[in-house]
Amino acid sequence: MLLIFSLSVHECAHAWTASYLGDQTARLQGRVTLNPIYHVDPIGTLLFPGLVIFGPFIGFSFFSGLLVGWAKPTPVITRNFRKIVRDDNLTTLAGPASNLLLAVISLAVPGGHALVMATFDGGIAMGAPSALPAFVLLAILAIEINLSLFFFNLLPIPPLDGSRLVRNLLPYNAVQVYDRIPIWVSYLFMIFIGGTLIRLFLGPAIGVIYVLLRLI
Repeated sequence: MLLIFSLSVHECAHAWTASYLGDQTARLQGRVTLNPIYHVDPIGTLLFPGLVIFGPFIGFSFFSGLLVGWAKPTPVITRNFRKIVRDDNLTTLAGPASNLLLAVISLAVPGGHALVMATFDGGIAMGAPSALPAFVLLAILAIEINLSLFFFNLLPIPPLDGSRLVRNLLPYNAVQVYDRIPIWVSYLFMIFIGGTLIRLFLGPAIGVIYVLLRLI
């Protein structure tokens, strides 16, 4: 459920930003909402995360065990923007930014700073209410999922957000080639390379959070 909620926030952020910048396409399709029914993608939201969860039971660890996925892409008609490239980039970045914001919010567990720190240390704070450690573990899971989604979506692999940012930087002829990359090639990149790339960034990011928590 945390993954589905995070994906819904991600797509809602795309839709709201596009609407704010002048393109009402997603709003007219009911995408400015946190209701997952409007965002679920059968492959990215259900099948892919399912393979990550149940893959080890069949002897294959999909995506290095990182729980990630994607939702139904938010429709955007860039000609409705005032400044097409700038506004398209802002709309694209709104999704990953929302996941980063959720990770930051998850750090602010009410009264649970010591417990978050203890969980990172592998222990449990003495004398804490029994319900709090479970809540803190949920918060840490939210941090890991949203940081994973943040880095995952910035990968330059179509149809992820990072690919749209790269596309806006490419000259016309290169865009034509980029747009012809088959979706099955993208899936292979995501499955066999994506997890490794995310871990390269996720490990240091978790380390930075750990250091910051010790300083607070």
